[in-house]
Amino acid sequence: MATGIATAPMLQTPLYNLHLELGAKMVPFAGYDMPVQYPMGVLKEHLHTRAQAGLFDVSHMGQMRVTGANAAADFEELVPVDIIGLQPGRQRYALFTNHNGGILDDLMVANAGDHLFVVVNAACKGQDFAWMSEKLGNCKVESLGDRALLALQGPEAAAVLSRYAPAVARMSFMSVGTFDLAGVSCTVSRSGYTGEDGFEISVPAVHAEPLARELLKEAAVAPIGLGARDSLRLEAGLCLYGHDMDKSTTPVEASLVWAMSKVRRPGGERAGGFPGYPMIAAHLKVGAPKKRVGLVPVSGVPVREGAVLRDGDACVIGKVTSGGYGPTYKGPVAMGYVEAALSEPGTRLFADVRGKAVEVAVMPTPFVAQRYYRG
Repeated sequence: MATGIATAPMLQTPLYNLHLELGAKMVPFAGYDMPVQYPMGVLKEHLHTRAQAGLFDVSHMGQMRVTGANAAADFEELVPVDIIGLQPGRQRYALFTNHNGGILDDLMVANAGDHLFVVVNAACKGQDFAWMSEKLGNCKVESLGDRALLALQGPEAAAVLSRYAPAVARMSFMSVGTFDLAGVSCTVSRSGYTGEDGFEISVPAVHAEPLARELLKEAAVAPIGLGARDSLRLEAGLCLYGHDMDKSTTPVEASLVWAMSKVRRPGGERAGGFPGYPMIAAHLKVGAPKKRVGLVPVSGVPVREGAVLRDGDACVIGKVTSGGYGPTYKGPVAMGYVEAALSEPGTRLFADVRGKAVEVAVMPTPFVAQRYYRG
């Protein structure tokens, strides 16, 4: 019987057919049909990335170009980050904030010389494009829907990619450049969402599948799905937007003060001027009421997203926002928000898990040491 409710068809990335050919299990994610795992399985995919190199399809993310005579200064009015001082060939992690200081999205911004190259989260790219188009009235904002995005992550990533473009081996962490890969001009950055050294490759969509096939010919490279991507970023202590941060949390509450450039903080040369500055400045001065922390179950019982956190008196003091098994850590790990007074490492709390109180310890992140290439 028809319900009368139309369901939008799932979008597909340029690598959709390749995923099916490789035996991927596909799941809905941010409006796209995406591979959550391949026949290798999440555990082995995770460990392979830590030991060698994993190839991720992240083409669902939004890629945009911002052009204008004062693009850097204009863009800086939207983020608590130094964009004016961002040198050509460099990128920074940034945050869009609202008037309450909440995080609208996290993103990467690169100085590509004659424009800013921006990469945003898949679920937020529509709102981000509208936000930039509205706020950057003196700039031209273009959505690069004709490009795909691949991520090659792991300790063997540099050796693999340098066989196609030797100069990428000389890139430092958070650098960006244009390189010929297998006969295709690509924008390549060196960063990553796994805690490992790695690269992001923006490639014309029509060339994405041939390039992916070429990289997968390398003995060190295996296709990796969203399942392992999530466990890798969790071990690395990295946030997932909409889970570990959202428009109700400020950068201070989300433990992302490191992402706020000193020149944009109180007392800095260009302090403020971005949405929500008064609230964020207050949190920096007197402290935030809650903080994102790492959590490790004392008994080894996993705690999952949404689990309520309580103190020793059984009072609700927070919740778990991400949780799962860390294959490299060799045990369950989690992140969540707690009252600031209970955010010190070593603090013991309790998570509600299927009606039982599971003891957890507040721990610093990352749970597994990050291995970005600093040069």
